[in-house]
Amino acid sequence: MTRALRQLWRSVGFRLAFYYGLLVAITMLAALAIVYMQTVGVLQQRMVRQVAASVQQLVVRYEARGAEGVAGEIAHALSDGRNSDNEIYLLTDREGHKRAGNLDQMPSLAPDAGDGVHRRVVRAGQTVIAYLVMRPLPDGGMLVVGHDLRDQESIESLVASASAAAGIVAVLLLIGGTFVFRQELERSVGAVRRTAARIAAGELQERVAPSGQEDEFALLEGDINAMLDRIQSLMDGVRHVSNTIAHDLRTPLTRVLVRLRAVEAGLGDAHHPQREPVAIAIRELEELAVMFEKLLQIAEVEAGARRQQFAPVALHVIADDVAELYEAVAEMRGIALLREPADRAIALGDRDLLAGAAANLLDNALKYGGAGATVRIGTHTVDGRAQLFVQDDGPGIPSAEYERLGVRFHRLDHSTPGHGLGLASVQAVVALHGGRLQFGDARPGLRACIDLPTADA
Repeated sequence: MTRALRQLWRSVGFRLAFYYGLLVAITMLAALAIVYMQTVGVLQQRMVRQVAASVQQLVVRYEARGAEGVAGEIAHALSDGRNSDNEIYLLTDREGHKRAGNLDQMPSLAPDAGDGVHRRVVRAGQTVIAYLVMRPLPDGGMLVVGHDLRDQESIESLVASASAAAGIVAVLLLIGGTFVFRQELERSVGAVRRTAARIAAGELQERVAPSGQEDEFALLEGDINAMLDRIQSLMDGVRHVSNTIAHDLRTPLTRVLVRLRAVEAGLGDAHHPQREPVAIAIRELEELAVMFEKLLQIAEVEAGARRQQFAPVALHVIADDVAELYEAVAEMRGIALLREPADRAIALGDRDLLAGAAANLLDNALKYGGAGATVRIGTHTVDGRAQLFVQDDGPGIPSAEYERLGVRFHRLDHSTPGHGLGLASVQAVVALHGGRLQFGDARPGLRACIDLPTADA
């Protein structure tokens, strides 16, 4: 569950929708809070003013007619039918005896509670919460004026319930809006993302399908397609130049080799002074022909023509064959070649291309591992991915060089024969199969892994 939530949070569309929905929810809740505070505040202020006016009126009545006048005024207020259910009065004499009012007993208030407090009192045999103001009188008596808060609490509870209901609706809208917004964004961006993934896998002819809309995403799709057209044009131009050079030079190169071999055969004497320069020239031209052949092979792979021949391929069988093929080479160089682990791994691809890629990796491990090294070629399936890896315990390479492995003509050790095209061809084959070529530190040595989707995937 936690992993699924983390995966969901990584989505930009989900985060944007969540932030937008959260902002809307906060705005709604803030507006509801303002309404609630204003409603309750108005009721509170109205009640305080009413109580203060009643206190002032009774004080004036006391100054004019004494305690009897106040008692008469209280009796009139409680019998006039206006707010009689909410009004609270109590008038006591010097000894604390009740002279008028509807409170059963004196509340537990200090004499300085003139600014008003909330207290639980007993009125007509019922305990209620009231807002009270107490004023001492010159004759030693006490005047208490208040207001029953039950009606106000009912209104506050009603407003609070309405606010809570609105808040729940806001949260539901937030959740629903988040997923709707994310789905809409995924629908618009998904086509671009899927096309980019196919292009990264080597299908350079892919384009974003027009959505038929006239929005910002449609403009983006058009710009991306135009960019892809330009990139494909440039790539085709580069490939055409390199392919033309490799193809057109291969024919005259072959003629020169044939003539040099004829010259070498015509020299006759093994100690002829011209034999060694001719042999050197032949070897260098042969290496140049091999390099041209590899360039043409890489160009063919990158063109994607072999993808139509894909079928389920057993990587473990390929690893068995390649290990058997290089067993004699490893023994001659004093290297222990192990086939482990030998787990079953099935991928979808071209068997010849994958076998060539595995052979390239194993050849590099034997070449750079050094005498006395141990080289392992293994296969297994991990998390729905079929993997074939080659690992040695040789000197390895600096981690900073991992990113440059697979770049054409890039070589770490110029003292070892080669053209820097072996890993480039492996990279092209793996990309054609929609996989990844990964390098890691074997501690010691280097680990190279061909990671491909399984045939089921």
